[in-house]
Amino acid sequence: MGHPWHSDGMPISIVLFLAYAIFLLAGLGLTLGPIVEQATAAPVTLQGVVWMALIAACIFTITLVWQRKEAGRGFAIGLSTILIPAGPLIALTLGNWLPGLPLIALALLLIRGLRGAAARAWLNEA
Repeated sequence: MGHPWHSDGMPISIVLFLAYAIFLLAGLGLTLGPIVEQATAAPVTLQGVVWMALIAACIFTITLVWQRKEAGRGFAIGLSTILIPAGPLIALTLGNWLPGLPLIALALLLIRGLRGAAARAWLNEA
């Protein structure tokens, strides 16, 4: 197999997804402080459970995609869809749709790329 950036290597849609997933994982990790602080008052909180599930799903999906597993494509598409509600949430928070539109566009771009033939061919391990 050639260098990952060559045409015979990793498709750009996979590279973009992995960059997104690692950025998401870093963001989840950086915002973990307040959730850990909540754990001192109550050992189980809804926000803590959601954060841990997102972190686990992100790590699991990155692992599947990196190993070129077919199942990774479905998980990657699912992980990409969480950006779609981010646009309306930003609109409700800021009162402006414009900052949320790039996230929706990124989600649609990732989903389209992951559904493409190049990603399907690259994620071919059972």
